[in-house]
Amino acid sequence: MGPELTFGAQDVRILDTEIAYDGHFTLSRLTLQHRCFGGGWSQPLVRELFERGDAVGVLPYNPADDSLVLIEQFRPGAMRGDDSPWMLELIAGVVEPGERDEDVVHREAMEEAGCEVSELVPIASMLPSAGACSEQVRLFCGRVTRAAIGGIHGLQDEGEDILVHSVSRADALQMLAQDRIPNGHTLIALQWLQIHGDALRERWC
Repeated sequence: MGPELTFGAQDVRILDTEIAYDGHFTLSRLTLQHRCFGGGWSQPLVRELFERGDAVGVLPYNPADDSLVLIEQFRPGAMRGDDSPWMLELIAGVVEPGERDEDVVHREAMEEAGCEVSELVPIASMLPSAGACSEQVRLFCGRVTRAAIGGIHGLQDEGEDILVHSVSRADALQMLAQDRIPNGHTLIALQWLQIHGDALRERWC
């Protein structure tokens, strides 16, 4: 067992909140104080917080041929020098108000990959960049029943242009070992699969 956390939500004071930007995403500006490890409270701190809502991701796994469904798409945040801004990823989408995580998984899997999954196993809940972003991402592994491998998917009105790949589990884990999976959600899900993949395949076959 690891150490217990020293503080909780009650150890933060929100002194002021304002909207610095409101567009496709929202940027909030908070003035806050928090308790300090040495005792007392911090001085008032001003922090900008990127608000984009929570998201759900699914790593579709086909136990019949020990393969994964991964999607490839352009990501502007991945434009770094000569690196390709096209990324190989699991399937993910934003959770709309009132939606269950399972509903988001099924909707996004069909929209992005023509993929149907029949069973979901939770992997982890994560905060990708808690120093600047409020987003929580909840990850699942899903059992594939159908997928449009080689197809091009996505919503045109959202500018999506998504290519669907089938990748063997062995090849995906080799890419992981070679540091060829820069997408954080996918990297974490593959690390989970590296630990649990054999037991999962035995369970689902």
